[in-house]
Amino acid sequence: MAHVHRVVQPGRVQGTVLSEAGEWLDPPEDWAFLPAGDAAITRSVKAKGETWVVQVRKGKRLIAKGIWANEAHILGSQQEVESKRSCPEYERRRERDLARREAKQKSYVGEFYAEVVRFLAFHPRYQVEATLLAEKISDHATPVGSGTVARTERIPIARRAEAAVIAWMRHQTTAYDSMTIARVKGRRREVRRLLAARSVELLQAYRQGQGLAENCPLKKALA
Repeated sequence: MAHVHRVVQPGRVQGTVLSEAGEWLDPPEDWAFLPAGDAAITRSVKAKGETWVVQVRKGKRLIAKGIWANEAHILGSQQEVESKRSCPEYERRRERDLARREAKQKSYVGEFYAEVVRFLAFHPRYQVEATLLAEKISDHATPVGSGTVARTERIPIARRAEAAVIAWMRHQTTAYDSMTIARVKGRRREVRRLLAARSVELLQAYRQGQGLAENCPLKKALA
C-alpha cells in the first residue's frame, strides 16, 4: 500500500510546519518528530504510514531535516532496525557492502583522475604540474556526498572532468570568490563564462609548453 509523504518546511514556532502552499500546520497529537540521519529507520517508518517530510532549501539544494510520523511507528521501526543490527549476519553484510562501496569509489576516483589528466593534455614539460593539478581536483571533487559536478551521473565522465577543472580554477586562480556580482538574472552565469574562457586560455600555455611568468595564477595555486 502506498502512503502519502507530504513535503513541508519548518514552521516559525517549534513543533509546527508550513505546507508547500505556506499553510501553518500542527502535527497530530500522536505524532513525533524523527530527525534525519538514519535512513533505515526513516524508510521503515515511511513504509508503515503517512509522514510529513521536513525539508529546507539551501541554495539550489533541498536538505532533509527529518520526518513527522505516528510515534508508535517511529518506536516500532527503531526497535525493528536495532534488532536487525544486533544480529552477527547484519554486521558481516554491512562489512561486505562497505568494502564493495569503497572499491567502487576507489575505481571511480582513478577513472575520474585519468579523465582530468586527459582533458588537461599538458605538454610533457608540465607533466608534474598535470599530475599535481589532477590530484588536487580529484581530491576535492570526488568524495561521496560532496555535491560537486564529479558526483553527477547526468553527463558523461569526460564532461564531468572538464567542468570540475574549470570550477576548481574559477575558485583557485581567479577573484571569483571575492567578486561583487549584481543580482541580475544571468549575470553570474555571464561572469562564470568569462572566467572559464580565461581559465582555458591559461591552460593553453601549459598545453603548448610555453614559459610561465612568475605571477602565473595556476603556478601559484599549485605551489
